[in-house]
Amino acid sequence: MVKTAIFFVWILFLTNANAQTITGNLSLLANQSIKLEGFNGLKTYPISTTTTDSMGNFTLPYTKADYGIGYLMSLDNKPLFVILSGEDIAMKGEALSAVESIKVVKGQENKWFEQYAKEHPKREQALSAWLYLEKMYTTDALFSLQQTPLKAIQTEKQRIKKEDTAFLAMLPKNSYVKWFLPTRKLVSSVSVVAQKRPEEIPATFAAFRAMDYTDPRLYKSGLFKDAIESHFWLIENSGRPLDAVFIEMKVSIDAMMVQLVKDGKRLNEVTDYLFNLLEQHSLFQTSEYLALKVLNETSCTIDQNLVKQLESYRAMKKGNVAPEMVFSGDFVSPAYASNAPKNLSEIKSNYTLVVFGASWCPKCTEELPEVAKLYLKWKAQGVEVVYVSLDDDKTQFQTYVKDFSFISVCDYKKWSGKIVQDYYVFATPTMFLLDKKRQIVLRPASAKQVDAWVDQVLVNGIK
Repeated sequence: MVKTAIFFVWILFLTNANAQTITGNLSLLANQSIKLEGFNGLKTYPISTTTTDSMGNFTLPYTKADYGIGYLMSLDNKPLFVILSGEDIAMKGEALSAVESIKVVKGQENKWFEQYAKEHPKREQALSAWLYLEKMYTTDALFSLQQTPLKAIQTEKQRIKKEDTAFLAMLPKNSYVKWFLPTRKLVSSVSVVAQKRPEEIPATFAAFRAMDYTDPRLYKSGLFKDAIESHFWLIENSGRPLDAVFIEMKVSIDAMMVQLVKDGKRLNEVTDYLFNLLEQHSLFQTSEYLALKVLNETSCTIDQNLVKQLESYRAMKKGNVAPEMVFSGDFVSPAYASNAPKNLSEIKSNYTLVVFGASWCPKCTEELPEVAKLYLKWKAQGVEVVYVSLDDDKTQFQTYVKDFSFISVCDYKKWSGKIVQDYYVFATPTMFLLDKKRQIVLRPASAKQVDAWVDQVLVNGIK
């Protein structure tokens, strides 16, 4: 018993010896719960929780495993971000939501963080104002002859930029704050760069492409998701034509993969998130490029659920021949009351739109009524519709399709149905427009896109 007790005391000593603390006094948060959370890539996790005393004092521990960015949260759900770099941190103020009242009194990296967080936005506001005046004094005939104020404006712009650069340059080389502040500055700058400083777009592209998504500092920073979103948002909103946007995104994907292919976990996480992001923005040419890029990479193991998503673009890309489809299970279509087709090849139309959906899919409840509304117009132009349901309840399926005039089929096997698996369906709604030889002509994202194609190609004859 004595040896066991000594062992547990020793373990407790080691645990405490390896832990750092955040202590503070929040005068308006007496006897309230307060928690510290950290970041792991796209997710957050709890680090520690406590309750403030009657004076608002609290202590929260963190360990080396938590190094990165953390945030404190109380009942008001307004986070206060802190740098967990291995130092003990002390602060005082009124409440976490009253950021202006909080002062870091211990922890040098957090003092620098606090200082830059207060000063940098003011410098950015001043730069925006000077940029506005510089444009006025350069292009407006009322001011363009006034060279003295113009030079003063340009001098002040340079001074502000140098001041910001000098602050970041003086930070210790191996400190977390030295890496974090410029990274956060890059991620948060994209809207200003796109709207007010387009001359900085190439340099911003280059900075994002130099980012290493396997870097543990990024993974623990809370910027992991924002870096992906900001990078591709800037490309999409950089004022380039769609073809040029695709080229830039291709370059960025290639740059990201240089490091990601060395780390299977990060590769899967980034690919999954980026692929879905591109799909949501209807950037299908780019999502196809990403899918094929990752599938052709053999140095990492790809999660099987992700493979199914990506494989859809390799097996079901535009120009490929879609698999035959045998109509097993329930078949509903008023237009084929007799002599109903038994498979896809028996449909005698120039084009067939195959739609995968389900009564339980929220987006399907928007798209399928649109398909139904446009069906007669499309059919007059030689386009048939086949709806493949992923429902697993007969009553729900039949109730959902009872007002549809087009073909509706369901085998009640949801994602494991043969047609669904043959077509690599991983989300609903999914659509494929096929010609009479089952060649994939289009992978539309919506009924609206199909209708635009019908108007352009079939009605107006524009290829």
